[in-house]
Amino acid sequence: MDGEDFATVLAAARRGDEEAFTALFVLVQPRLLRYLRGMSTDSYEDVAAESWVEVVRGLARFDGDAAGFTAWVFTIARRKSIDRARYQARRPTCSLPEGDRSDPALADVADIVAEAESTQLALALVATLPPDQAEAILLRVVAGLDVAAVAELMGRSAGAVRVLTHRGLKRLGATLAARGDRAQV
Repeated sequence: MDGEDFATVLAAARRGDEEAFTALFVLVQPRLLRYLRGMSTDSYEDVAAESWVEVVRGLARFDGDAAGFTAWVFTIARRKSIDRARYQARRPTCSLPEGDRSDPALADVADIVAEAESTQLALALVATLPPDQAEAILLRVVAGLDVAAVAELMGRSAGAVRVLTHRGLKRLGATLAARGDRAQV
């Protein structure tokens, strides 16, 4: 979505146009769910829903382009995720595992299964990283945010985000190489 289209869609969504809001939702939601799932949030769909409620409440105050909108939504989701983690730490529960609930109307079922398996594997590998490296990778790679947006979101310098991302990717590469060696044995 280019800048002019985004501005038009944003203005329509502010006026209550359901199709326009759906376009904004589709722009961000898949990456948002992968990010939240990668952050090891058991209730990632709930956090995403709470985040969208905040987006609706604050949509009139948002001013920016598509990249800024994405960063804004991820900032809200990150804060909601942190709040949820704090809440759950104070009130521990046992939850049942949830499956991927992708919309089958959007793609072939075989493609969904293949993507879900590879996504779960990738997110499981990212979850083995130290939390700051995992979050930097999820925000840069899964969310597609630039270094400056990730730095602001994480409260770190751009250089620190680059280092975290580099170290995390290097560690993931070593893990994958070790797995490949074991598979050949």
